[in-house]
Amino acid sequence: MTESRHNTMDYIEFPATDLAATKAFYSKAFGWNFIDYGPEYSSFQDGRIAGGFTCEGTPTGGGPLVVIHVDDLKTAYDKVVAAGGRICKEIFSFPGGSRFHFLDPSGNQLAVWHDDSAGQ
Repeated sequence: MTESRHNTMDYIEFPATDLAATKAFYSKAFGWNFIDYGPEYSSFQDGRIAGGFTCEGTPTGGGPLVVIHVDDLKTAYDKVVAAGGRICKEIFSFPGGSRFHFLDPSGNQLAVWHDDSAGQ
């Protein structure tokens, strides 16, 4: 039986000011691959959800917070910094885990979290 996609998040799209820099960042920090659809749009699939980056629109720091799960928070932190991400909220604990927030090359804010009960 195929699960219904009705009423589920199916795709997420981010504005990008520099598509090449954005793709390089997410490739280096998280290993994402991309398919380009012209010079101003590129899509990705991270294994759970698909999305894209578009040069249409203006990045903002507000809006919904997209959170990426990782197995090792410190390694992910180091990769985000090495890829050129700017940490805007250092690692902190919350009930159920730990996370940090970063800004990508276009200024989009995302977070990375780890389930502390799963061990590191």
